[in-house]
Order: sequence, then structure tokens, then C-alpha cells
Amino acid sequence: MMGNEDLKELNLKQMGKRIRAQREGMHMSRSDLAFELGVSSKFIADIEYGDKGVSIQNLYRLSQILGLSADYILGGEPAAKGGSSPEAERIKENIMGPLSACSVEQLKCMEQIARYYVEAIVVKEE
Repeated sequence: MMGNEDLKELNLKQMGKRIRAQREGMHMSRSDLAFELGVSSKFIADIEYGDKGVSIQNLYRLSQILGLSADYILGGEPAAKGGSSPEAERIKENIMGPLSACSVEQLKCMEQIARYYVEAIVVKEE
């Protein structure tokens, strides 16, 4: 069982920075995100500056819109998956998030690029 000293505090400023970085990585304006979320642009700015938090409903919708886990939005740590390191999971989330703005054709191109890249670096390491 975790003691209170093991629990982390929610840092709204850091949460806002993660939201902003992802939004910008997806080439979305605050207005775009506000429209998708059903809130005002001012509210998005307040979230990104850490002046306001979000409801559970808006957190859930943000995670879907931005392609990020709620764990990453809230605490900067991805949800536990298959034993990968937290840093590796964070990097994967940063790669995957912007791809959610791509069309199917663009995703197919990115899939090929990723395969070629991985094949090239695996061959170099052998």
C-alpha cells in the first residue's frame, strides 16, 4: 500500500505544457482544440498556462482528441504497457500524438518510412 509520501501532486502548469506541446505538434490552434472540446479558446489558454484544471469528462475527451493517455496528460507518465521504460513510452506517445491528425494515405507513408528507418538502424547495430 502506498503512503501519502509516495503520492505525487498534480502540477497544472506541467500538465498544460504537455497539452500545449501536443496541440502544437498536431498543428492545431487553440481555437481548433476549443471547438473540438466544446469550450472557449480562453479556457484552453487557462489550461495550458496551468491556471485551470479539467473535468474528468474533458480529460477523457482531451486524451482522445490529442491521442495521449490520461496518465501522460496528468502526470507526464504513460500508462504502463508491457514493461517498457517510462522514457520510451513518453517518446512513443510524442510520436503517435501528431499522427492522429494524418489521413490514412499519410499514415501509410509514415508506416513505410518507419519500417525503412527501423530496418536501417537494426542492420547497423548487427
